[in-house]
Amino acid sequence: MIQIRRAQERGHANHGWLETYHTFSFSDYYDPKFMGFRSLRVINEDWVKPGHGFPTHPHRDMEIITYVLEGELAHKDSMGTGSVIRPGEVQKMSAGTGIRHSEYNHSKTNPVHLLQIWIVPEKEGIKPMYEQKTIAAEEKQGKLRLLASPETGNGAVTLYQDARLYATELKPGQSVDYALDNGRYAWLQVARGCVNVNGTELQAGDGAAVAQEPSLQISGIGDKSEVLVFDLA
Repeated sequence: MIQIRRAQERGHANHGWLETYHTFSFSDYYDPKFMGFRSLRVINEDWVKPGHGFPTHPHRDMEIITYVLEGELAHKDSMGTGSVIRPGEVQKMSAGTGIRHSEYNHSKTNPVHLLQIWIVPEKEGIKPMYEQKTIAAEEKQGKLRLLASPETGNGAVTLYQDARLYATELKPGQSVDYALDNGRYAWLQVARGCVNVNGTELQAGDGAAVAQEPSLQISGIGDKSEVLVFDLA
């Protein structure tokens, strides 16, 4: 069973410096039918204007993944971390017992387009941690590349939850297959382009909740399509 969440059905807010779309309930947007999916709690698609950003704010007991599609996003946090997140990189912050951070677009001309993802951790009160990995472009082209998982040593950032995140970039006619173990669920999020998933067409911004499907076939339709795949308990 595949339940589609169309891009235009998401929550939306325009704050002037920030335009944002919420796949699930977030901030002032509330829909009791979309409070998350399994341990996946937030997928926000954000555009941050040049010279603007998110001022310092707190988080607690959440796994937060930032995936930049265009532009550059500067990060600073209360652990002393300072970094810049660019396309081709994945950042994860385990908020744990509590952390404060800010995110800013220092460019004077270019907006930042990003996905921010929250996953509920398997337990509360872990030590706050920060990770950032570079993913070579060819590792996503025509294949699924692991971005985040509970295992270590695989080139992915570490999650404190039984969840795995993959990314793939597909040209028209390219396909990837993904087998779902019995009792597992999936969420697909189209970051850009257009794809066909098990016979259903999904456009940029569309998401899909997957249950009781043994496998997924994802085929590229648009010129340059990029999809995130979450494998969830």
